[in-house]
Amino acid sequence: MANNASMLAMIMVCALLLASSSCHAARNLADTTPAAAAPAASTVPGLPAVPALPSVPTDTVTLMPPMPSVTLPTVPQVTLPPMPAIVVPKAVLPPMPKVTLPTVTMVPMPAIVVPKVTLPPLPFVPNVDVPMPFAAPPPSA
Repeated sequence: MANNASMLAMIMVCALLLASSSCHAARNLADTTPAAAAPAASTVPGLPAVPALPSVPTDTVTLMPPMPSVTLPTVPQVTLPPMPAIVVPKAVLPPMPKVTLPTVTMVPMPAIVVPKVTLPPLPFVPNVDVPMPFAAPPPSA
């Protein structure tokens, strides 16, 4: 059950992230950044200049012939017979039987004895004065 709940939570978070409008920064950057200037022709030495594109003639719109009118067949009017009345007989249900649950006595929990453990003494570590890089005082100005 915990697996399904975490999966559902992850799906909901992903749906919220996808549904949220998170493009404000990109839109602001696009609005405030000046457009880049067009590069000069033949900026790379050794390459010829790019030729101008030929003009494309505009195509006139050809009109379609008018659609012929379509006559729809007429559907005859049909009357349906009246719906018969449905009679549901009254049913008397017997009383619900009383359910008695037996009383169960649990066996008392046995006492858990944790043994006392004494640790050996720690070995002696001599105090050596080694300066630590993060514990050094700040440099004087």
